[in-house]
Amino acid sequence: MVEKRSFEIARETLKQLTARKLVPTPANYQSVYNEIAGIPSVQPFPADFLRDLSQSLPLKTPGQQKQKGLLDYAIDRLSWDGVKAALVGYGAFAPVVGSDAGTSPLASSLSANAEQPSSNPPALTAEFFAQIARLIEYAQPALGTDDERFVEQTGFLLQAMRKPDADAYTLKTMLVNYSHRLSFAAEDQAEIRKGLLKLLHLIFTNIGELSLDEQWLKGQMDALMSVSTPPLSLRRMDELERLLTDVIFKQKDAKYKWLEAQDEMRRMLAAFIERLAQMTQSTGTFQSKLEESARLIEQARSIADIAPVLKEVVGTTRNMAQESQLSREQLGAMQERAKQTEVELAKLHKELDRVSLQARHDALTGALNRKGLDEALNREISTMRRNESVLSVALLDIDNFKKLNDTLGHATGDVALTHLAGVAKECMRPQDTLARYGGEEFVILLPDTPLDKGIEAMTRLQRELTKRFFLAGTEKVLITFSAGVAQVAAEEEPADAIRRADQAMYLAKRAGKNRVLGA
Repeated sequence: MVEKRSFEIARETLKQLTARKLVPTPANYQSVYNEIAGIPSVQPFPADFLRDLSQSLPLKTPGQQKQKGLLDYAIDRLSWDGVKAALVGYGAFAPVVGSDAGTSPLASSLSANAEQPSSNPPALTAEFFAQIARLIEYAQPALGTDDERFVEQTGFLLQAMRKPDADAYTLKTMLVNYSHRLSFAAEDQAEIRKGLLKLLHLIFTNIGELSLDEQWLKGQMDALMSVSTPPLSLRRMDELERLLTDVIFKQKDAKYKWLEAQDEMRRMLAAFIERLAQMTQSTGTFQSKLEESARLIEQARSIADIAPVLKEVVGTTRNMAQESQLSREQLGAMQERAKQTEVELAKLHKELDRVSLQARHDALTGALNRKGLDEALNREISTMRRNESVLSVALLDIDNFKKLNDTLGHATGDVALTHLAGVAKECMRPQDTLARYGGEEFVILLPDTPLDKGIEAMTRLQRELTKRFFLAGTEKVLITFSAGVAQVAAEEEPADAIRRADQAMYLAKRAGKNRVLGA
């Protein structure tokens, strides 16, 4: 048999890749080339994958730090035996909570495996990736399905890992990207659960301090229903917690003032009735004395007999006048106190109404929140359909917001959100509406604006942002955003229009960020 030359094997390899419909990756090319050339296929040492694994190991003890150094050394030498020995040693130093044993279950498992002879170096087999896929699948219920992009990424990863001919390097890249997104999703879910518990405790407290005005309670319940509607946001729950705490405080104050006013009114009414009874009694006594005096005057035979009677009439009249004056003063004082209480109650009602209205606004940026956005969107769509006009919806997402928070702090992140909202309000028309959709995302409603004009408006806003910096200490910070714009169809649901804008925004992110795309 004539031995094929290298270029012939290479040409045949390309033909086989096409015939078998394989992706022309280096791994697939190497596998087919070795098969045609009769060269044994050896799984390459996954150094990059193992280095990522090494970087993710926690270092809580000096022993673990030492074993990690040995693991890195073994990876650099492409030594499977060294990797195994380092992992076994690392497991021996892993602390076990609630156990007196000096060895963790991981160490026991690794030690048991270490005692078994190994004829061939371990390989990243299809069964190994299938196990990881099952592990990811089992963890999904705890992470929820609110983040559609994360769910979509999970589906792609699981599908890729269950392919029999999956390429290890491709899967490694997908796993690295997925692990970062997974860590964010897990942290969010944990914080959301804690936030929900706090909100429940807060609402229980609020029910115990029920306002006498049912409208206040309704406003709070509406706000709670809005913030608990998926997708959940930690920022929205923090804002609602602050809002409800403020409302509860003002409700308690108003409740006590109202009860105090009721007591004051009861005391006033009792005093008035008492004074009225006294005046009636005094008037009756005064009338009797006048009649008696009149009878004595009729019986008098001289001026000397009339003088004592007139003196008594004058004294009785003076006493009656004094009692009437005292009653008028007391009733006037009670009336003044009632007016003051009424003014205080009116002021409290006005303040409480103002705070209740904030349930529809974002406390940080002053833009509408999700509840306010839903109302505004339904109103604009009704107007659009009634007038047969057009309406565009823009969804903005700040670029690299997590990196900004991590490097400059959450306080700077809040300033960035406020800065974007402020610039947006200056660039918007009076009829446009700005709402905070959640986290670093904003929605702008653009009535009487077709799709192309909506894209132009968002591009102008991007240009305006590039002219304006804000200071984080002494450092100038420039923020950018990616945006998607969708024109609402005549019979389209509001959620569908926002979903299309969100998809366009996601494509703008993937295309390089700091750009606007239409849906």
